Amino acid sequence: MADVLKGNIVANKIKEQIKKDIQNLKQFNKIPRLAIVRLGYNPGDISYEKSIIKNCDNVGIESKVYEIDENIKTEELVELIEKLNKDNEISGILVFRPLPKHIDEDVIRNVISPKKDVDCMHPLNLENIFEGKIDGFAPCTPKAAMEILNYYSIPLEGKNVVIVNRSMVVGKPLAMMLLEENATVTICHSRTKNLSEFTKNADIVVVALGNAKFFDESYFTEKSIVIDIGVSLDENGKLSGDVNYDRVLSLVDKITPVPGGVGSVTTSVLLRQVVLACKNM
Repeated sequence: MADVLKGNIVANKIKEQIKKDIQNLKQFNKIPRLAIVRLGYNPGDISYEKSIIKNCDNVGIESKVYEIDENIKTEELVELIEKLNKDNEISGILVFRPLPKHIDEDVIRNVISPKKDVDCMHPLNLENIFEGKIDGFAPCTPKAAMEILNYYSIPLEGKNVVIVNRSMVVGKPLAMMLLEENATVTICHSRTKNLSEFTKNADIVVVALGNAKFFDESYFTEKSIVIDIGVSLDENGKLSGDVNYDRVLSLVDKITPVPGGVGSVTTSVLLRQVVLACKNM
C-alpha cells in the first residue's frame, strides 16, 4: 500500500507562516489585498474562487472579486488591469485562465504589473523561473508540487522525473524547478508514443493531463512516486485526478490524492505570494 502524500498538512503549515507574516505586516500598517478577475461563470472558476476567498479570510488577506462579462474586449480588460496596477491598496492580481478565445492572452500577460503578478503570468516572472531565480513569484501549481516533495523529504538530486504536461502553466516551469534541484527531467505529453515506457522507468512521475483516471497500474511500478496534478470529473461526476487512484494505490510507493493533494497546496502558495507582494510594496 502506497504512502499517501496529503497536501492538507503541507497547506496548513504554509498558512500558519502566512498568518505570522501578516501580523508582522500590520506593524507597518500594511494589509495584503488580492484582486480576483474572473470572466464569465465557469463552474470550475467559481469553485476555485470560493476556495481562495475562504482561505484569504482564514489567514487575514482581504480579497475582492471583479466579475466581468466574458464577452469583454481585450482593450477593456487591459483598462481594468491597468487600474488595478495603479491601485496602491491592491497587493496582488489574479486573472483566471484560460481566458475566452477572443481575448489576446499575450497582451494580458504583459499588462499585469510584475510586482503584483501573484500567479506568474508576466514574461519577466516566467523568465526568472527559467533562469533559476526562485525568490520571486512562481506559477502556483508547480510550486505546490515542489512544496509537497520538499515537505515529505523526497530526494530529487540524481532522480529521473517524468512530467506528463508541456504547458507554460505547469510542465515547463516545473521542469525548471526540478532541474534546479539536480533532477533529470523528461517532459512527455498526450502525443508521446509508448508513454508507459517513460513513466515506468522514472523515479517520480508528475501527471497533469486533465483526463480523469487515465493512468492505471500499467504506467507505474512498485517504486513509483506519483504526483497527480490533474483535476477533472469522472464518468460519475466525481472529482478525480489523472490517476486511477483505487487501482494504483496498492502498487506504487507514494502518491498524492485528488482531492486533498496538490490542489490544496496551490491555494496556500498563491496566498503566500500575495503576502510577498505586499511586503515588497
